[in-house]
Amino acid sequence: METFDLSSAEVRDLNRRLQMRDGDDGERQFRVLHPNGAHALAAGLTHPIDVTIEGHTGYYCAGMNQEATVTVNGNAGTGVAENMMSGMVRIRGDVSQSAGATAHGGLLVIEGDASARCAISLKGADVVVQGSIGHMAAFMAQAGKLVVLGDVGADLGDSLYEAQIFVRGTVASLGADCVEKEMGETHLAALKSLLAQAGLDADAGSFRRYGSARQLYNFNIDNAGSY
Repeated sequence: METFDLSSAEVRDLNRRLQMRDGDDGERQFRVLHPNGAHALAAGLTHPIDVTIEGHTGYYCAGMNQEATVTVNGNAGTGVAENMMSGMVRIRGDVSQSAGATAHGGLLVIEGDASARCAISLKGADVVVQGSIGHMAAFMAQAGKLVVLGDVGADLGDSLYEAQIFVRGTVASLGADCVEKEMGETHLAALKSLLAQAGLDADAGSFRRYGSARQLYNFNIDNAGSY
């Protein structure tokens, strides 16, 4: 395992090292010490390595991730795993707003709470939050899954497309065109599988499912106030 100490090394040097292509030297495990809230840590990774960050990170940690597994033993700032394409990002603390924004693939696991706009414009990734999340979660989410074991703030799923939302706790309010839907056997099976993948022990049957009412796909003058 290779170790980077950011009390003496630069973030640019860390990311350059982590972004080295397969076959450069065979190293696949990295440990980052003293991140001290630095921004854009472990961003733009494109191959299957394991990165463990010991401490809190700033904005856009693990952004644009592909194939890598990134674990943060602390909290993360705005936009963690933003535009992730594949791989796995696990935050063992809390995260700020816009976690998993525009993520196309992969899995983001947040073991603490998430702030506003979690999974905004989600495009195919899965986001699992063990704690609670703030308002405007999954705003304009197009595909993928958002799973919340705790409570959810106002306007959940506003202007939702085809993403699926599963919530075990309470929901303050639903956004425009978001409705509660029946939990079928296929949904239960998919949720059980995702919870297992995230390493969380929870009864899938205790969740409620939300999705799009599909009334805002095309402009309708009767719905003008909702656009």
